[in-house]
Amino acid sequence: MKMLCVLLGLIACSMGLARHVNAQSYPSRVIRLVSPYAPGGGTDLLARTIGQKLAEVLGYSVVVDNRPGAGGIIGTEFVAKAPPDGYTIMLASPSPIVVAPHLVKNLPYDPFKDLAPITLIAIVPAIMAVHPSLPARTVKEFIQLAKSRAGELTYSSSGNGGTGHLAGALFDLKTGTKMIHVPYKGTGPATTALIAGEVSLSFGETIALLPHVKSGRLRALAVTSLKRSSILPELPALAETIPGYTAGPWYGLLAPVKTPSEIIARLNREVVNILRMPDVKAGLTSVGAEPVGNTPNEFALVLKEETERWGRVIRDASIRIE
Repeated sequence: MKMLCVLLGLIACSMGLARHVNAQSYPSRVIRLVSPYAPGGGTDLLARTIGQKLAEVLGYSVVVDNRPGAGGIIGTEFVAKAPPDGYTIMLASPSPIVVAPHLVKNLPYDPFKDLAPITLIAIVPAIMAVHPSLPARTVKEFIQLAKSRAGELTYSSSGNGGTGHLAGALFDLKTGTKMIHVPYKGTGPATTALIAGEVSLSFGETIALLPHVKSGRLRALAVTSLKRSSILPELPALAETIPGYTAGPWYGLLAPVKTPSEIIARLNREVVNILRMPDVKAGLTSVGAEPVGNTPNEFALVLKEETERWGRVIRDASIRIE
């Protein structure tokens, strides 16, 4: 029995040493950065920016892997079930992390049990934009138009349960309008649909919509933050017309749970440093994003608060997804 205890102790020590060595030598091969949406949206663009810089500082390639579908659930499930070795991480946004648990029955993962927070990268207000053919140039004019055409105006989003979907539902809830939600498989397709005039409106990510607003292909009515954006100071905040209104995406890095704490700490340190680089900071702020870069524990608290906030909105708006 004594010999067995000694043997078990040696095995445990060797396993702990192996984990320590693996963490110290991390990375030693290509890292997969999953973007759970189609190419062209804000999540994808930010993933490629962070991925490129992360590859430079780590010395190994970081490959962006787009896995769209089901409002980000497909890509998130892939990461949640991946080996917890630091070689599969994801760029997360609210939909599959803090919204899906309130809307999807039998969700194939638990965001708080299956995923480990690394850092909150950025907070980005969305833009309320319409197709130029729509006869509304202000939020008030749009509300009047939507009420006169109840059940006719449509708005696109990156998918059921996405921030664009909830932003529209919250808009209806606070203004008494009744719009029709049209989900797409990602921000890119949702934006393309708006530009083509397939839908009337979108509460889209600033990163994705801003170039089209500047080119005149879309007309911006407001930003979805409580205050005006520094890059679009002439554009009113929705809260100026609808008191207390705020909605918009955030982006953060997550890894499979049980990823060694040393690897989480390494990724956190490198990404926070990346967000402080002048070119990265300037690039993010130029599209309305507010760089953050906090600790894993601080990001975990944000996730908890966001889950509670959107849960209230979903209940108040009686949102259901079949």
